[in-house]
Amino acid sequence: MARSNIEISVTGNVERSLRQLKKKIEREGIVRDMKRIVYFEAPTQKRRKRLMRAVKQNYMRMVSKNLV
Repeated sequence: MARSNIEISVTGNVERSLRQLKKKIEREGIVRDMKRIVYFEAPTQKRRKRLMRAVKQNYMRMVSKNLV
């Protein structure tokens, strides 16, 4: 998987810059990919996680469009 470089400029407030970095890393899915590589996960668990993620995303879409 090719990832883009993540850059954060630190201008005074280090805590804010650290929060921005963490948020960008989370959006990129780097931590999730690392966990997948490090820990073995059975195929059934992978399918279940993928299904649960899809259900949650669909529910959040419905909530944002006031359908629920």
